Amino acid sequence: MVVSKDKLWETGHDETVEVNQRALIDKVLARYSGEFTVFRELLQNSDDAQSEAVEIRFETAAFLAAKGHEPAAAADDATAAVARAGAPLPDLRTTHVHQWTFKNNGIVFRDEDWSRLKKIAEGNPDEEKIGAFGVGFYSLFSVTEEPFVTSGDQWMGFYWKDKKDQLFARRGQLPESEDDPSSRAWTSFAMTLREPAPIPVPFDFTRFLVSSLTFMRYLRQVSVFFDDKRLVKLNKAAGVPKNLTIPKGLNNRSPSGIMTVDTIQTTPLYIQAQVMRWIYTSGSEKKRILPPKVNAITKPSAGGGSFFSSLFSSLAGTSTPQRAATPAPAPPPKPVDHLAINETSVSLSIYSASVKVRLDKKLSAEIHRSTKKNPPANMKFELIYTAKDEYDASLEEDAKQPEATGSIFQGLRADVDGIGAARVFIGHSTAQSTGVGGHIAARFIPTVERESIDFMDRNVAVWNKELLHVGGFLSRATYEFELSAVREQWEASSSGLIPPSKDIQARLMDRVVHALRFFMFYTSTPSSEVSSLMEAAFFSCATDGHFPIMTSKGVRDVKDVRLPDPSFAGFLKDLPTLPDEIMAGAPGIVSSLQARGSIKAIDFSDVLKELQSRPLTEDEFVACMNWWIEIFRDSDRSRLLPIRAQVINNILILAGQNDSTQKVITLASIRSFINPRSACGSIPLEGPLPESLLPVSVSKLFKPEVLLDCFPWAELSLVQWLAFICNSSTFSVEYDISSSPIWSERVIGIITRAWPSLPTGQKAEVVQILRTKTCIPTSGGLKLPHEAYFPSVNIFGDLPVVTFQSGSAIKGTLEKVLQELGVRKHVELQLIFNRMIKTNEWTIADLSKYLVSVKDSLTAEEMLRLKATAAFPVEAVEGANPDAKRTRYKAAQLYEPLDVFRSLGLPVIDWGRQTKWRSSSDEAKFLFELGLQRYPSLEKLIELCTDKDLNIRTVALKYLIDNVGSRYQDYDPMNFKDVRFIPAMKGAEACLGNIQEVFSSPWAAVGFMVLQSTYEAYSSKLKIKDHPPASQLIHLLQTKPPNTETEAAELFRLLAGRVNDFKSSDLQRLASVSFVPVKSEKGAAGPLVRHLPPSQCYLAGQGDTSFHSKLFVFVDFGTGANSFLTACGTRSQPSVEEVAKILLTSPQQFYELAQGPANFLAELRNLAVNARSISSSTILRMKRSPILLGLQRKPKKQAKSTDDWDEDEWDIIYELKRPNEIIIADETHAYQAFGDSLFTAPQEDIIEAFYITLGSLRLSRVVKEEYQTTGELIGNKSAAETRSLILERLPLFLHEHTHAATRVSFSWLSTNKNFVVKAFGKLGVVKSLHHGSLNLSRKQDASAVARRNGSGPIELWIAGNAQVDMYEVATSLNRLIFDSPKANDALLFMTILSTDLRSLKRRGYNVDRILRQQKDARLAAESARVAREAKEQEVHQPLPGSFETLVEKEKAPAVYHDQPATNERAASPTPAANPFQNWKRKIGSLASAQTEKLSNMTNQLAAKPGVNAPVSEQIAGGSKPPLLPTRPNSNPTGAVTPLSNITRNIDLAVSSCRPESGDLLQNREHMQRVKESVDDGYCDISGKKGDLHHIGSMGPVKIYLSEEVTTDPDIFMETRSHPIARFIHIITPLARIYELPITNLHIFYDLQGGIIAFNRNGSIFLNLRYFEEWHDLHVEENKLQEAYISWYFTIAHEIAHNLVQPHNSEHEFYFSAICERYLSQLAKLIGSPPSESIKH
Repeated sequence: MVVSKDKLWETGHDETVEVNQRALIDKVLARYSGEFTVFRELLQNSDDAQSEAVEIRFETAAFLAAKGHEPAAAADDATAAVARAGAPLPDLRTTHVHQWTFKNNGIVFRDEDWSRLKKIAEGNPDEEKIGAFGVGFYSLFSVTEEPFVTSGDQWMGFYWKDKKDQLFARRGQLPESEDDPSSRAWTSFAMTLREPAPIPVPFDFTRFLVSSLTFMRYLRQVSVFFDDKRLVKLNKAAGVPKNLTIPKGLNNRSPSGIMTVDTIQTTPLYIQAQVMRWIYTSGSEKKRILPPKVNAITKPSAGGGSFFSSLFSSLAGTSTPQRAATPAPAPPPKPVDHLAINETSVSLSIYSASVKVRLDKKLSAEIHRSTKKNPPANMKFELIYTAKDEYDASLEEDAKQPEATGSIFQGLRADVDGIGAARVFIGHSTAQSTGVGGHIAARFIPTVERESIDFMDRNVAVWNKELLHVGGFLSRATYEFELSAVREQWEASSSGLIPPSKDIQARLMDRVVHALRFFMFYTSTPSSEVSSLMEAAFFSCATDGHFPIMTSKGVRDVKDVRLPDPSFAGFLKDLPTLPDEIMAGAPGIVSSLQARGSIKAIDFSDVLKELQSRPLTEDEFVACMNWWIEIFRDSDRSRLLPIRAQVINNILILAGQNDSTQKVITLASIRSFINPRSACGSIPLEGPLPESLLPVSVSKLFKPEVLLDCFPWAELSLVQWLAFICNSSTFSVEYDISSSPIWSERVIGIITRAWPSLPTGQKAEVVQILRTKTCIPTSGGLKLPHEAYFPSVNIFGDLPVVTFQSGSAIKGTLEKVLQELGVRKHVELQLIFNRMIKTNEWTIADLSKYLVSVKDSLTAEEMLRLKATAAFPVEAVEGANPDAKRTRYKAAQLYEPLDVFRSLGLPVIDWGRQTKWRSSSDEAKFLFELGLQRYPSLEKLIELCTDKDLNIRTVALKYLIDNVGSRYQDYDPMNFKDVRFIPAMKGAEACLGNIQEVFSSPWAAVGFMVLQSTYEAYSSKLKIKDHPPASQLIHLLQTKPPNTETEAAELFRLLAGRVNDFKSSDLQRLASVSFVPVKSEKGAAGPLVRHLPPSQCYLAGQGDTSFHSKLFVFVDFGTGANSFLTACGTRSQPSVEEVAKILLTSPQQFYELAQGPANFLAELRNLAVNARSISSSTILRMKRSPILLGLQRKPKKQAKSTDDWDEDEWDIIYELKRPNEIIIADETHAYQAFGDSLFTAPQEDIIEAFYITLGSLRLSRVVKEEYQTTGELIGNKSAAETRSLILERLPLFLHEHTHAATRVSFSWLSTNKNFVVKAFGKLGVVKSLHHGSLNLSRKQDASAVARRNGSGPIELWIAGNAQVDMYEVATSLNRLIFDSPKANDALLFMTILSTDLRSLKRRGYNVDRILRQQKDARLAAESARVAREAKEQEVHQPLPGSFETLVEKEKAPAVYHDQPATNERAASPTPAANPFQNWKRKIGSLASAQTEKLSNMTNQLAAKPGVNAPVSEQIAGGSKPPLLPTRPNSNPTGAVTPLSNITRNIDLAVSSCRPESGDLLQNREHMQRVKESVDDGYCDISGKKGDLHHIGSMGPVKIYLSEEVTTDPDIFMETRSHPIARFIHIITPLARIYELPITNLHIFYDLQGGIIAFNRNGSIFLNLRYFEEWHDLHVEENKLQEAYISWYFTIAHEIAHNLVQPHNSEHEFYFSAICERYLSQLAKLIGSPPSESIKH
């Protein structure tokens, strides 16, 4: 029963909810964790009440008693001492006080204020007030039980009624008093302490008041009293606010747009303090840092950290770290006046941002819900920024304090070290640090205890985060104000390009470093979001990303500033970089700028920009070079080469040490430098130097190998320097090598010192430069080198010899240098000729002797001149006039004076008679060197061999023969192929011939010149050819072919021996040259002999050429000569192509020459056999020409009836027809009907095929049959018997018929509806012929015809009125079964159909299978009867008769691979022929659903050709004979085999399974094929499968991959891991059924073929591809039954192969037995509920 809430509500009663107020207040107070909580709340309330002054009084019991507030007995000794006048002052740290009193002069309480005071959690709704939660007042209960409040003329006291947990308040009017009426203007909170206690630590409490007073809006004065003594008085005064313009480029809106900074002001703030010394002596001691000297400060002291640690401890209540320096020993304590007043002050700058707030209504409402007040529309965000000078002043102020406590203003000092002293003020200081150096104050919404900013409430967090963004903006604006001031001072202190002084720069740098450290944004606590949000705003508020920062060039935008890099410091003087002071002093800011990508390192563009802007001094250039060397050596040089080019092209160097000598050099003009260690190291630097030379003052600072490696310069070579000083005309005389002997001698000295180390090439260049300069000091002045002589040359006294002013001896290297320059060691030859030879004072022998003496000093040029001078006379001929003027010749024009040369008439040198000529003398050798010829040149000698003078010719040829192996080794007569210099015989006539005309003697017979017999012994030396070249022989055949058979025989015989000299192209060319002489036919017009090309001739005497000789030319020149013609293309008989062309030329003439159809058919037969050799163009012509022989039979007169086939009764007519006019007689009946009207092809297979190729049609194609029947005889027994007979005998016929492909397979034909036999009363056939102009028809009766419409069933019609003619049956079926049936096929088929089986068996046909089928059919009928009787029995029990049925097959012989076997699947399905059909029956007792699935599965398997039974394979190289069990047919008695034997065999088959150990299973093609299994559905056990490779395992199952699969094995295992896993999931329970280890089953994968599984020596392999195609999708859906059934039979099939290898009845028997044995377990498996999903 359900009762509604409303009805239940009506039956109830009300009860109050009670609150334990004491516990509530205690829990609220427990959240206040900071110090001075009571005073913080009261001070904030006072500022909210617009108080200007506050008094805080700590009163002892004695003082209260004296005032009359408390009885005197309550005071202890210490407080009593306070009250006594003149008593020593008590210790403020230990003296107990009894009451705190807090007074302010703000607005007195109104009624609503009194009302709100007594309500917990009802805050002040005024949005201008800080208080929000209404629990601040209740902080008083942390120190008192009954606070008492007075304000104006009213009071209110709080008490716990009955001292229990319920708080009550009592309110009343103050009595009239005679006191000062102004005292009523004060609001007072009196707190009698729950337990007397010392006052808060006085010094720390004073610091707290100072920091609290800073951000108070109205409060100006705070006084603290101990009894009647004022300990502290604080006065705050604000200066005149100064409006500041928001810096350009800063976005003054918060991210959400709800807060906008309107204006920014900076206000100076002064706080003055009067503190009694008593406070300092009663405070907690703080370690202080001695202030540094002001004039020595360049950056904030490292000791500032302890200062800020002190501030941190004052606000967080922790101690500060020790100062760094060890203090000096404390002096003895001096008397202290504790009542003395210490006056101190502090100046601060408060940056205030005026913020306008625009909230949407939703956010405003949410904030109101959280704070109980509306958010303000206008507010301020304030930041205390302590500038560098103020910060230093605070350090000095701290050092002046007399006590170790330090200054009370430490809490206001900048926290530049990030110790967390700067806090967030929400009215008062909170525990939340800012992360920057100064305090911030704003209208943040705090947590209830006001210790931190609230980020938990989603809407409040939006407000606070937006406000923190304003804080970041104000920080950035403050920073920019400071940097702007620094920029102004920098610019004011600069003078043009001159920067400020170092002192000013240092001071400004310290100021900027201080600002950066102030805004370093350390991690804030306890919430790090505060500093991170402010830092993000600090940088992101700049819309253009600018950020001013101090650099080496003043204040610049950070985009123009780079990080300092010492590598560039030496030469990048104008690039603004971050000073080291900033890098070291403000690393946080630098890191932030780097992280934001605002500041970058110096890059190449910066370098290039500065290099383009000004020239570099030498020092700067050296620094630049050092930078480049460093990066070039350690980087990818190929990438730096273009950069180096830019650098070099943009550098200008200001070279020189003073203004007068300085000049600007472009670095791009520099090409070289001086290596001090090289040959140029000693050149005078004061002399002229090339403009392209690197200044020596620079190059001397670097190692030469460094300059070579890193710059595109080379060492200045001596050659370059020498070329420079020699090729300029602008040098002064003292440095002119052609004018100053001193400078010239100095240069030669430098060259001399460097000469030994100079390379040969440079030496040559030095010589080349000085050779044309008058630079050699001689006795005759400066001379050209070749004009000067060594002092040793003293032939003539007026020669200019070398003379140095320094007196240096000319020897050693100097001598070599002068000699190389051309200074002469001998007199010029021409001078000698002029002075000596013309006076006939010297003979040629004398001249030669002198020249040999000065040979070593002769230059190459002089040797050339000597060779070119005609100074040598020729030997005079006997009888010549001795006084006649003799012509002089060059040495090269004369020969040495020998008799052989005189016999040849050659000019020999006139050596004279006084001195004997010796070829081995030095003079002779020198003359030979000048060109004197020792023997005539080969060309000259050949010329002499053609001289008209026989003696000269003879001597010249003999000289050639004698010296051809020594002096004329380069003799090649082909170089003189047109010169007739060889003595030859042409017939009987002597003559001269050239090398192309003269040969060895055998060729004289055919008209060639041959070498004279006198010189035959020297033919090899003269290089006479034995045979003419092929080109010459070809020319001979082309121009002078032989005219008689005798000439031809001799020439061809010679040519036959030279066939190898001819190239194949030459022989092909000769094939078409007409040079074979052939006699013309008798009586033919024209010459008696005509010439034919070899390709048109044929060799006689080879084969029967009697017929072809009438068509072609046959020749015979003898065996040797014929071999040459054969090489040239003459063949023994014409080619098929040629015969075809002759035939096409004149078919009728060809036929007549053949002399009858026999020879003509022989030619056609030759064409048919070689049809592939006939060109396509010729074939096309043959298709159109009447070249084929057609036969037409005509009945003879008085012939018998045409029904009697007798060739003698017919006349055969032969005619030449076109191919399309001839018919191929491939159909006997049609030929009998129409043969007398057609021309048919001769009935030879090869000729018929040739005719068909050319376009002849088959008779079966042009004859159409129409069948005429009477009524069909339904149920005709003869039709059924005929069909059974055909299906029974057809496999035998197909087995014998192997020459043609079948249109349909027997398996298709044996299906019930694919082959139908019908019987009709009578059959008639009308045959119609339509061919060309013939339109004939014949009608005849028939006993059987076959027909098929399209791809439908084949129908055989038989006549019921006559005996079926098996020949007609065979003929009709053959036309439908084969594409091209033969007549013999019909006869064979008719024989098999019409002969009984035993007769066929006697004839050799294998009919055992048919006999077994008949027996099996009987057994099947018996088995079916027994099965019906036993159908009630359980499935797992043996079926009576089933095994008997199978065992009956014992009597049938098994089929093995070594004998032919009949096709066991060809007949109609029987238990033996199709075990799956048999097992369909055996599993009939399973559950109906499983039975249907199994039945469907077996039907599918049986219906698929090649897939109807799992495939068994054997692997090559690993096969072995199958096991030899007890076979069913081994029982000779014919009795039933015991079941135990069969069981034992099955166990043996199962136990024979084993795991595969090999990783590579090679090709399995060795297995023999069972003939009957071809094309009829058997599984192909030939196994034409590639190698299988082991690629891995999944669990215990090995995986193999076919070689045809190219996928990477790892990728294959990964992509097919799920199907493999599902396959293993299926075969694992099947392995358990067969009691097989799962390791005996293996998985393989291939890409094509019908191999489902195979058995390799007991290892069973299953194909993953078939599992994926057939079962994987169902298994993935948890439908497992079909997969179990299919692979159950597959595995059983392969196990049976362990007993029987071939697919025969014995294998099927064991396959059935194995299936039957484990059938019950399969039934349990497929009947069990499916397991969990195995998708993955």
